Amino acid sequence: MADAVESGQRHNILDSDGQPHPVQNILTLFTLVVGLVAFVLGMLVRNTHTSAAVIVTTTALGLVACLVGLYVQMVSSTREQRILIVAGIIAGFVGLAIALGHGGFTA
Repeated sequence: MADAVESGQRHNILDSDGQPHPVQNILTLFTLVVGLVAFVLGMLVRNTHTSAAVIVTTTALGLVACLVGLYVQMVSSTREQRILIVAGIIAGFVGLAIALGHGGFTA
């Protein structure tokens, strides 16, 4: 019966080790979101005629996702964090590569 009683404390899915990691969790989600945005913008750059501003933005976001993601990967604590970080790094890299193929920062 004691197992059915909740402690009133919400557990974060990224903190599977039982320890709170607020900065790492924020950076993990930042990497994932920025990487996905860079990926989507990269698909727009690839499939439509976009302005130079979109290409430069995609390049910058992809680069930020890769660099922040690599740092967070070094300091991450849980497997769940690493899964989301790698997904964000890969998405950011794809967006970065597509943008660089269309001129990158000099578009």
